[in-house]
Amino acid sequence: MSAILVVDDYIVQQRVLRQVLTTAGYQVTVAADGAEALDYLAEADYALVILDIAMPGMDGIEVLTHIRADTRLGDLPVIMLTASGEDSDKAAARSAGANVFLSKPASSHEIISTVEGLIGSPA
Repeated sequence: MSAILVVDDYIVQQRVLRQVLTTAGYQVTVAADGAEALDYLAEADYALVILDIAMPGMDGIEVLTHIRADTRLGDLPVIMLTASGEDSDKAAARSAGANVFLSKPASSHEIISTVEGLIGSPA
């Protein structure tokens, strides 16, 4: 089963993403902030990360920068999913190495089709 790490500080968004992804057959781990996400990434292998930009402490761009700097994680697909539709946020996410930028609210279909496009159907 393909493991996905969801990183978002908003509990409702965590629950929605967990439900959508587990229903589709993916294994989901949720982190509430950037530091927790990096801890999970150090402990286990994930096929993909879905990462919010605006979080307390370490924001999503900082987390993504750490991911891309890590030789073990450098090629890990990352979807930035954020309520911000600002062009500057999109540019920062792409510059930091995001594979895809989605604006909230993204539909279940959009999320699943994006995930499948990056890592395929759950195994």
